[in-house]
Amino acid sequence: MVKVLDEHERTMAFAEVALGQIRSLRQTAIPRNYEIWYVYATGYNAPLNKIINETLARNGKLTEADLEQIYDTYLSHIKTTDRIDKVGSRVIGEIDDVMTLISEALGAAQTYDASLNGASQRLATAHTATQVREIVETLVRSTREMRGTNKALETRLALSKTEISNLQQSLEAIRAESLTDPLTGLGNRKYFDRMIEIEVKNALANNQPLSLLMFDIDHFKSFNDSYGHLTGDQVLRLVGLSLKQTIKGQDITARYGGEEFAVVLPNTALRQALTVADHIRRAVMAKELKKKSTGEILGRVTISVGVSMLKAGDDTDSLIERADACLYAAKRAGRNRVICEVDPEFSAEIRSHVA
Repeated sequence: MVKVLDEHERTMAFAEVALGQIRSLRQTAIPRNYEIWYVYATGYNAPLNKIINETLARNGKLTEADLEQIYDTYLSHIKTTDRIDKVGSRVIGEIDDVMTLISEALGAAQTYDASLNGASQRLATAHTATQVREIVETLVRSTREMRGTNKALETRLALSKTEISNLQQSLEAIRAESLTDPLTGLGNRKYFDRMIEIEVKNALANNQPLSLLMFDIDHFKSFNDSYGHLTGDQVLRLVGLSLKQTIKGQDITARYGGEEFAVVLPNTALRQALTVADHIRRAVMAKELKKKSTGEILGRVTISVGVSMLKAGDDTDSLIERADACLYAAKRAGRNRVICEVDPEFSAEIRSHVA
């Protein structure tokens, strides 16, 4: 009883620390933030504590983007791993059960084989009809038992096949979920990192063009500050929806992090990429943002876009860096526009960093 009380008090202390941190830093008390601070209070996840302490020391606060990144990096993958482990354990358990049944069936088959050999020997020495009948009756019983064993094995294997197929689907669902941003339904950062590596290698190997769009939402922080994080989430979903409606086929869309998004355009030259980028910009701007709770029209969302194209000798990092520099050039130039690496604004951005 004392142990139970101790555990209760210990976990309540962690909970108080978590809520205290949320309160003192004026963060939203959503489950994600509570989980981050509860784990922080326990001290069990040293890397999480380290990054939080460093970020607070550097910036004095944790933004929603920081919290989201911390959760994705230090907590969400653990949940996915746990779920994969559970499914894996069920698969192993299923295989063990089937192997046991197969072993039993093999034992029954050996017994049946021995029964056939014995019957054959007895038939060779049988002299009366009664002896033959008894041998035949023994064989019939053995055959019936063997048929029952085979039937049970067949039924169990069929059930096992269904179960393992369902578990395989669960693993596929977990895998897809682990690569999907839950808020927008687009690929997440992990998905983006994996896919851009593949596409860059393919483009370089086949001497094909490849372009990258990096964009973020203009004045996103002001949406959060003015209307709250729920409205901020609505803005992110609106942009995600625009991307889904605009980008088709082999092109790859992802939420890069926070309010930043990325689109990889395989087999697409710079001029075509600029057309796609402006199409996305116009599609986002065409949607009117409305506050769900009141129906109040909040205006239109705009995005700034940076576009880079893969060059000979490029790697993934350099392609991303140029697109990112173009994005910042677009923001410096007034936002709600597309800038690529051949535009003068990009050159000015590069010079400002060198200086």
